[in-house]
Amino acid sequence: MSMLTPPGMGRKYRITGDKYPRMRRPRRRGRLVFGLVASVAALSLIGWGTLQLIDVFTGGGEKAAAAGPKADCVSKASPSASASAAALPKPGQITVNVYNATPTSGLAKKTADELKKRGFKIGDVGNATKEFDKKVKGTGLLLGRTSAVSMSLPVLGTQLAGAEARADSRKGADVDLVIGTGFKGLTKKAAADKALAALTNPQPTPTSSKQSC
Repeated sequence: MSMLTPPGMGRKYRITGDKYPRMRRPRRRGRLVFGLVASVAALSLIGWGTLQLIDVFTGGGEKAAAAGPKADCVSKASPSASASAAALPKPGQITVNVYNATPTSGLAKKTADELKKRGFKIGDVGNATKEFDKKVKGTGLLLGRTSAVSMSLPVLGTQLAGAEARADSRKGADVDLVIGTGFKGLTKKAAADKALAALTNPQPTPTSSKQSC
């Protein structure tokens, strides 16, 4: 009887042979699978981080920001033209003194009457002083205080094409129209009205802080 046979047991339970069963711990496959998945995830995270760093150092973020959504690519018109036009005075707010610096008599009165019909206020009418008499070679000379050069004189200038505008030392808001030797008459009313409309209601030019796509 083998030594492995418990006492009191017969042959029915006798263990024979010289080989013993080997006891092994069951393999923990779950842990292996978890470790493999964790390794793959870690490698993926490292790869994504590397791509982000490359994108930062190569300026990829700036390109994306420059592209932006289409909603940002909208041109905005500059309001400066409309604002300056709104500040210009109307003909009825401008008082014009008309002086004749030519040898032809009656031009001052005739010109003043026409300007009055076109909505301007009329002040003094007469011959030019010695300073300008027969010394204005062009169609005319427009005179006013410094602020009038960008305000009243451009409006009056729409009525006499080619007239020179100049500032002097006056204090008042009235302006002078000195008729020159090249004067043939005021600009035709239709053309003058068109020039005045273009001056007081200019078409805004789109200037965008953001370019259109």
